Amino acid sequence: MSNTRKILLGIFAFYVLGIVLLLTIYGFSSHRNTTFQIQNEFKLVTWVSLGLLSINRAVLYLFLAALLTVFTMVYISRRMHDRPNRVQTSVEVIFSLMRDNITRGNMSDSMAAKWFPFLGTLFLFIWYSNLIGYIPLPTNTQETFNVFGVHIPSFALYAATANISVPLVLALVVFIAFNWEGVRAQGPIGYIKSLVPAGVHGPMLLLIGPLEVISTLMRLLSLTVRLFANVLAGHLIILFMAGGLAVILGLQVLGWFTLPAGIAVYLFELGLVATLQAFIFATLSAIYLAGAVTHH
Repeated sequence: MSNTRKILLGIFAFYVLGIVLLLTIYGFSSHRNTTFQIQNEFKLVTWVSLGLLSINRAVLYLFLAALLTVFTMVYISRRMHDRPNRVQTSVEVIFSLMRDNITRGNMSDSMAAKWFPFLGTLFLFIWYSNLIGYIPLPTNTQETFNVFGVHIPSFALYAATANISVPLVLALVVFIAFNWEGVRAQGPIGYIKSLVPAGVHGPMLLLIGPLEVISTLMRLLSLTVRLFANVLAGHLIILFMAGGLAVILGLQVLGWFTLPAGIAVYLFELGLVATLQAFIFATLSAIYLAGAVTHH
């Protein structure tokens, strides 16, 4: 075992042992905080009521993600240069990722050209929604701080994709899109027949047929839950490790042990999970669209 690995394991063991000792000594004390409810960090408070619709911080985050998506795809694309600067280079890398890995890697070139704008927009929108969720913004109106007599909402981490309604709507759009594409390409009867694998005949159709229909319907659930659960879980772990657990237990010293873990999880979520979940969602969407036009 290398010295670097030994040091990392030693640091990890030190923190784990410290947390266990603190919880053993103080975990069942009477100093627990019963007023702090961690679910309130994700509570949506209506800022502006418009009847059926309302404006809250989830709407604000969606608006910011949409604004950044439009800015990337329209504003920057119209200002390309023969000698790219750093911004253009970054955009070209993202463009190549969307074109070569998400679309062309999963469907024919003609189909990729048709669906690239949709899949590219989907990837960028989810990616920006995830990234914004790791930027502290003054959106917690339930807790405020005073600056020169002005009550400013507390800074908080929140992601629109951590609200299940947003991934569900995106998954519904994809679900309608690939089913519509399948019916358009093969006809209603042909598309239903294509759901059954080749070589299945006779009584096996009574078993395989319903399973394939359920499998197609489950794509809606899998797309929704995968994005929602990963983003929500990441934010919950960051919140717990960054001080939420210490507040709940009323044990301030615990925060010194959990904070490094919170920072590590924050960097991991920001650097990998935010991009990975957007990539997986868009890639699966491309796979479903390509699969809808095949006969089996």
